[in-house]
Amino acid sequence: MSNIGKISSAYSTDTGRIRDHNEDFVIGHEPQNKEQAAQDGWLYIVADGVGGADAGEVASSYASEKVIYHFLKLADSEEDFGERLKKSIEKAHLDLCKLIDERQDDRRMGTTIVATALQKNEAVIANVGDSRGYLVSDGSILQITKDHSLIAKLLEEGIVTAEEAEALNIGNIILQSIGSEQPPVVDLYKVSLQKNDHLLLCSDGLTNHVKDDEIQEIVSNHPPEDATQQLIDLANARGGHDNITVLILAYDVSAASVETSAE
Repeated sequence: MSNIGKISSAYSTDTGRIRDHNEDFVIGHEPQNKEQAAQDGWLYIVADGVGGADAGEVASSYASEKVIYHFLKLADSEEDFGERLKKSIEKAHLDLCKLIDERQDDRRMGTTIVATALQKNEAVIANVGDSRGYLVSDGSILQITKDHSLIAKLLEEGIVTAEEAEALNIGNIILQSIGSEQPPVVDLYKVSLQKNDHLLLCSDGLTNHVKDDEIQEIVSNHPPEDATQQLIDLANARGGHDNITVLILAYDVSAASVETSAE
C-alpha cells in the first residue's frame, strides 16, 4: 500500500479457487518527490494474461513492465499523458510480439491491459481487452472503460439481450489483446476527480462474480487496502473461477467528469 501526497493506493492479485496458477499481474509506479510527480505522475496497470503457465504469466508481467519503461522514456518527447500512455502500450505490444517470436513457442500468448496515469486531479485511463476501469464517486459507480469482448460487441449491436448474453457464457472471448497478430486498438478515457473519488482497475475475475453496485458499496465504505481484500474475498466466496486482481486509488482533489476519446 502507498500513501503519497493526495493519492492512496492499494492493490492485490489472487489465484482464485479453480486455477492452479495466476496469469494476472498488477504494478504501480509512484513518484518519490515533487519533481517526479510533475514529470511522470502516478502510473498503475492491471493485466490479465492468456496462454497458460509460463505464457500468460510472462505476457502480463512483461507487457506491464514494458509499458512503464516506455512511459518513463517518453517523458521528454511527449507531454500529453494520454498520448504518452497510448504510445507506451503500443510499444509494449511490439515488444511482446518480438518476445513471442524469439520464444519459438506454438502456444498462444497475450494479455489484456487497463492502465491509468495520473497528474494532479486528472487521470487518463487506457484499456485493451476486458479488464476494466471504474470511477466510484459520491455514492455511484461508473464503468469508464469499454470491454473489447465478443459479448460486449453483441450487446452493443443489439444482437442479444443481457439475459441472453449471460446464458451464452462466452464472456471470456476477447477481441483485442496485447501480443495478438493484429495491432490492438487502445481506447483512452479522461477523468477529472473530486475529493473522495476512487478509481478501481480490475481483471474480469472480479467482475464475473461481483456486481457493480457491490463494488461501489465496498469501495465507498472502506479504506483502499481493506476494500481490495474484501472484493477478492467476495469473488472467491462466489466460486473464484478465475484469477482476481483489484487495484484501488483514493483521491483528495477536486470536479468529476468523464471524457472519452475512444473510437
